[in-house]
Amino acid sequence: MKRGNKELLVVGDRVLVEPEEGESVTKVGLVLPPSALDKEEVRGGVVVAKGPGNPLPPLEVENEPWKTAGESGRFLPMQVEVGDYALFFRKAAIEITFEDRRYLVVPHAAILVLVRQHDVPDRLPEEL
Repeated sequence: MKRGNKELLVVGDRVLVEPEEGESVTKVGLVLPPSALDKEEVRGGVVVAKGPGNPLPPLEVENEPWKTAGESGRFLPMQVEVGDYALFFRKAAIEITFEDRRYLVVPHAAILVLVRQHDVPDRLPEEL
């Protein structure tokens, strides 16, 4: 993720999340400040960047000194995509500030569910 002339790189199986902000309203109409929301077990936010995934061991390569390895590394991809809304364990998240904006770094294993937008039409076409 780039901001100005700086770039924030997410490593490994971690995900960078822009957390939900603001106040929440309970079922009976009470307005809860953000400090009260910090006590909840689960938080949510939008994924803004992700790492490459879990590193995998290199493929078996013959031990010949004149041969060079073809790849610098292999990774097990993650299910999460940039733009997903993620619900995750609050205690697993680490808060950081980058260019005066607050983000959470969340391990992939702490994500409970993802909400992904798909371009689904409101109705079927007249002719199939």
